[in-house]
Amino acid sequence: MTATATSTANLRALLHGLPGVDKVGVEARAAALGTRSVKTTAKAKAIDLAIRMVDLTTLEGADTPGKVRALSAKALRPDPADPSCPPVAAVCVYPSMVPVAVSVVAGSGVHVASVATAFPSGQAPLDVKLADTRDAVAAGADEIDMVISRGAFLAGDYAKVFDEIVAVKEACGGAHLKVILETGELGTYDNVRRASWLAMMAGADFIKTSTGKVPVAATLPVTLIMLEAVRDFRAQHGRQVGVKPAGGIRTTKDAIKYLVLINETVGDDWLSPDWFRFGASSLLNDLLMQRTKLATGHYAGPDYFTLD
Repeated sequence: MTATATSTANLRALLHGLPGVDKVGVEARAAALGTRSVKTTAKAKAIDLAIRMVDLTTLEGADTPGKVRALSAKALRPDPADPSCPPVAAVCVYPSMVPVAVSVVAGSGVHVASVATAFPSGQAPLDVKLADTRDAVAAGADEIDMVISRGAFLAGDYAKVFDEIVAVKEACGGAHLKVILETGELGTYDNVRRASWLAMMAGADFIKTSTGKVPVAATLPVTLIMLEAVRDFRAQHGRQVGVKPAGGIRTTKDAIKYLVLINETVGDDWLSPDWFRFGASSLLNDLLMQRTKLATGHYAGPDYFTLD
């Protein structure tokens, strides 16, 4: 589907024709899956998989080149004392910090992701958003995390949101595009489903829950809805799209709940860093602490791993 082939009326009919979300049902299923236990051997594999799925992120106004270099080095060797510990999936930074991250991880297989399109509000003219995207890609980012215009979406101007995603996808060139829905601002589960489908139809490679800059970020029910959306989209259109919950995922216990959710909702096809990511900073340290506990029988000291 192209931008010229769409209209707000057509998109409204399609999106509002999606099945409604059973709020009680989705919350009950997410809660039930969140109680599943994982045994020791499986837990060790789950921890390493979760580490490989982390987009190690710093998106603060006080970010410095030194901080980004240190974070990038940690992305490569999360536990310097244990070479068997896998690297993370990506380092996620502001566009101005992309060259710093690239200088550390280039050639390693660790991706450099950059937020763009007037992150986190998305409130900027389209030409500004496109310039932001092109600059980040030119600097070496191979993944772009864009934010949708939530105001336009909530006002029912679906064609504007669709067209912006299409334009940003084109500006990405060969870089993968993650589309941030900012689910905490969408108001309803039905809107989460609609925004997920809208982003995928416009060309998103990933759909992402949140910027991490609003009070309500990733939740299990919202991620369940997004996983169902990517499953159903692939069944209908033959294209697989990834999912990235971000914001508020801080513990190994949290991460394993999401891995169970993937396994029970969409299956092994999405149990890979190619198709599922955690947008996080503090999560990695807890994963490393639990990994050390499984290997040695005791927890590392609180200052054993670097603080991010």
